[in-house]
Parts: sequence; structure tokens; C-alpha cells
Amino acid sequence: VNSASEANELALRLARAYTRAPDLIVMAGAYHGHTTTLIDISPYKADGPGGQGCLEWVHQVPLVDLYRGEFRYTDPDAAAGYAQHVSTTIKSLTERGRQLCGFICESLPSVGGQLVYPDGYLARVYAAVRAAGGLCIADEVQTGFGRIGDHFWGFEQQGVQPDIVVLGKPMGNGHPLGAVITTARIAATFANGMEFFSTFGGNTVSCAAGREVLRIVQEEQIQQHCKSTGDYLRRMLHEVALKHPLVGDVRGMGLFLGVEMVEDKDSRKPDAGAARYVANRLREQGILIGTDGIFDNVLKIRPPAPFNRQDALRLAETLGTVLDDTTLQR
Repeated sequence: VNSASEANELALRLARAYTRAPDLIVMAGAYHGHTTTLIDISPYKADGPGGQGCLEWVHQVPLVDLYRGEFRYTDPDAAAGYAQHVSTTIKSLTERGRQLCGFICESLPSVGGQLVYPDGYLARVYAAVRAAGGLCIADEVQTGFGRIGDHFWGFEQQGVQPDIVVLGKPMGNGHPLGAVITTARIAATFANGMEFFSTFGGNTVSCAAGREVLRIVQEEQIQQHCKSTGDYLRRMLHEVALKHPLVGDVRGMGLFLGVEMVEDKDSRKPDAGAARYVANRLREQGILIGTDGIFDNVLKIRPPAPFNRQDALRLAETLGTVLDDTTLQR
């Protein structure tokens, strides 16, 4: 297909064809695309400005946030605690006579604030969803192709195997390209007589770009580079955090990192103003990052894969300088 939105739309159609069920479990703060249906399953949009809320067949579970969520970094039962929300939701659906189509989430929540799940979270969730007859969909649009360093796919960090995997952005390295990966058994149920067609989907130029991306990722060891550079940058960002009271948390894997801005470390009150100020000041210095998270207070660090240690050093040092100013004026 031509985009991640098309891919997620197709993934949902596949899941519904296989399960013949309508209801979907999603994570609060999630974003999966810009089509009408995908906005309906994306609380980031549906519950945001201009949105009309999620529909009755969309069921939200809490965002897995180990910094400010219900269960935190120091809680040994965080994975079980967050996964229980999915089990509780499934039980509620069953009691109301509703049927579960599946569960979709990013393998590491991005628009939710560059978050990392506790070990064992997805394994528990996937088991509960499958026991209820649903499918597990992994949105790898922002985390796939080695970006997180330790693994090629984000879901591997959790030791799980999804039923459907959705690919997008990095697959064509800027060229319009997306894909859906699933099993033969699930795909077979999609052959129900309704033709699936996309005028430009699967065109040879896009496919050639995708093949070249895979070759470069492998031959130039992009995944290993993301890990080593990301580990280096994360260490430096932690050093910055120790010196600045406005930095509440540094998290992520590889070149998928987040810096959460707060009014002070004790209250953990989100400071979206500080995040915007820092992002704007960094832009003036030639460094482009965005802000995200449910409070829009997380600096989203997701640079191109060739980003190296020299770039990382410049980012960390410039961020430290900007934060020195931020504590005085905003």
C-alpha cells in the first residue's frame, strides 16, 4: 500500500474478516492514522481538538506510562497491573454480549510520549486477547526496521509474535510505501469476494525503494548503529536531567527517545510550555525535534538513522544550554 494509514486500515479489515467481530481495544493516547476509521480508533485524535470521541465499538485501556501512570518504574507488578485493564475490558465486553475483534497498539507508544512497556506486558495482553478470540495487531510504523536498536521490530522487545504487523514510514525512507504482514490463515479469510485494489499500491518504484532500504539497513548495520548511538545519547541525556529541575524523565531505546518536561521533579506536573520553549530554541540552533505525549510535554527525539555520536553530543550540549536559559525565562 502507499502509506501507514492505508496499512492500518487494511489490518483492521483483515482482523474483522477473520474474527467476524466489530469491537477493538486500543490504548489511551494512541494514534494509528488519518482516515475516518483510524481517527475513530485513535484517542489522540478522537479525544483531541476537533474530535468527537471514540465510538461504542472502540474500548480504551490506560496508557502504559511508568513515569506518571498507575504503575511506575519501581513497581515489580507493573506489567501485570496494566495488562489487567485489558482483561477487565474483555470481561466487560463479554458480559454485555459484545464480540472482540482484537487489540492494536504501537510496539512502543510514540505519540503517547516515547514510552517503553514493562517486560511481560504484551505477552499477558496477547494471551488475554487470543483467549477471547481476538487478534493482536502491532503498529510498527514508528518503531520498526531497527530503530530501537536491540531488535529489528519493536514487538520483539516484548518477546511476542503478533497476528498482524503494520509497516510504514521507514519502509520507503521517504517514498510512499506501507505494508501489512499476516499469516496465510488470516489472509485467506479476506478472500470473501470483495476485491481489494489500490491504484498505486505495490508499484515497482516503491517496491524498488523498499528493497534498497532493506539492503542498506542490513549492509550498513543500521540497527547496530541505532543501538550504539542511542545508548550514548541516552546516557548524556540522563546527565542533563541530573542538572536540570525541569527534566522529569529520560526514556526510550535506540534512536527512539523521549525527555519529559515538568514544573519540578517532585510534583511531576507536566510543563508543556517548557517543552515548546525548548523545542523552539533548539530549532533556532538548527536542531529539529517535536513535542508529544498526552500533555504535549515530551521532547520527541527520533532522528534519522545516520545520526551519529557527534550529532548526539551536539544535541545533548545544546539542550543543556537551552535548559539553563529555560530555568530563568520562558
